[in-house]
Amino acid sequence: MNRDDAGQPGRRERKRTQQLDHLAATAWALFESDGYETVTMERIADVADVSKVTLYRHFPVKEALLRHVFHGELRTAWPAIQDELARLAPGRARLGRFLELQAAWCESRRAYLLPYVHFRLTDTRLPGEGRERSGMDRIFAELVAQGQAAGEFRADLPLELLVMHLQFAHLGTLLRWLTEDGLVLREELARMLDLVVNGMGAPQ
Repeated sequence: MNRDDAGQPGRRERKRTQQLDHLAATAWALFESDGYETVTMERIADVADVSKVTLYRHFPVKEALLRHVFHGELRTAWPAIQDELARLAPGRARLGRFLELQAAWCESRRAYLLPYVHFRLTDTRLPGEGRERSGMDRIFAELVAQGQAAGEFRADLPLELLVMHLQFAHLGTLLRWLTEDGLVLREELARMLDLVVNGMGAPQ
């Protein structure tokens, strides 16, 4: 990334970021007004007033535009979420509240989540090769580490292992909610967290 002497993004990088944000915002407005399935990449380029070559250079498919929008929303919301979570006890309470907030966001974005998740799962590139991370892995790691430090989560296993299992359980729950009717995501995520924290043992 191009940065200046103060460590801030340089002019070229700022212009690139502005263009990415413009393209993603244009696409999102079209998705919301016309429907995700009906909007074409050519339509996005036309409304954004860029060439198709420029659009495809930054975003090869519509799902990449969703990724940019969604990841930007998480980055923007995270500081306020951190402030709210800090008022709760570390460990299960913070994780549970974060999952409640995420469930509400997912409900508002449900029409777009299945193509987004499919795109993320089929993108086999590494982050250094251009794969953009959502930041969820870092959020889970932070919240689990806080629980370990407070003695609420087991510390005899490495943080990375606990986070990996939590992420897989979270993904499975999200996919089930997206593909089955009648499920309430907030309730499903609460059950998932209970299972991850308490295990499969029968109540004593």
